[in-house]
This record gives sequence, C-alpha cells and structure tokens, in this order.
Amino acid sequence: MDILALVDRIEELFNNSRAVPFTRSVVVDEDKMLDIIDQMRVTVPEEVKKAQQVTQSRDRMLAQAQEEANRIVALAREKAEQIVEREAIVKSAQTRGAQIIAQAREEAANSRHDADDYVIESLQGMEEEVTKLLTQVRNGIRKIEEDRMRGSAPAGSETKPEFKN
Repeated sequence: MDILALVDRIEELFNNSRAVPFTRSVVVDEDKMLDIIDQMRVTVPEEVKKAQQVTQSRDRMLAQAQEEANRIVALAREKAEQIVEREAIVKSAQTRGAQIIAQAREEAANSRHDADDYVIESLQGMEEEVTKLLTQVRNGIRKIEEDRMRGSAPAGSETKPEFKN
C-alpha cells in the first residue's frame, strides 16, 4: 500500500473520531489506529527502498550522462584539434605555395632577362658581321667605280678587288 494512502486513512480516522468536550482532544479507535500503524511500518520501508532505488537509478543515469558528456567533450576537443591542425597545414601549404609562385616569377623574370641579354648579344654580333660585310661591299663597289673612272684595265690583266676591313 502507498504511504500517502495510509496517511489519508489516519486523517480520515482522526476526522471520524469523537471529540472530548472542552478540549482539543479526540477519542480514536485503538485497533484501527494500530492497524494503520502496522501497515505504515511495512509500507514505509518499502517506500524508502523504492526511494533509494529511484535515487540509485537517478545516480546511475547521472553518471552515464556525465560519461556521455565527457565522451562528447573529448570528441569535440579532438575534432577541434584536427580542424586547427588542418587549418595550420592549409595555411602552411598556402604560404609555401605563395613562396613557390614568387620564386617561379622571379626565376621567370631572370630567365627573360637572360634571354633578352642573349638576344641582344647575338644581334649585336650579327650587326658587327653585317657592318663588316657592308663595309666590304662598299669597298668593293668603290674600287670598281674607281677602276672604271681610271679607265679599264688592260685586257690580259685581271685585278682582284681588295677588300678592307
């Protein structure tokens, strides 16, 4: 039986009891009262056991919830560390990528500069050769014109034009 039901029965017994005139006392049926008290002695330990079981069950649930909370927090920390680590790796890779791009641009600029120097040297060398050839051609033309102006050379003698550098 429920302890509250027994308390209700005591209250009912008290309310149905006869009052003693000019006092605040009542006359209670002793057998009924002792019967309720006996039932309370039996019921109270059961209620206490149930309360203890509920308390133990609650404590177990709280412990399980705490373990689960700790596990979730640990997983969250691990994930956070992984994310931070990945971000650090990504940042490092981005920094390294920027360094590689800068180095490649610098090397490309140096290669262009070296190529330009080579082309300039080659063209200058070709200019010198062309200038020499042009000088020889002009000297040859001038020699021929001079020979013409002086008159033709005798038929049997062939002269080779002299080329000057």
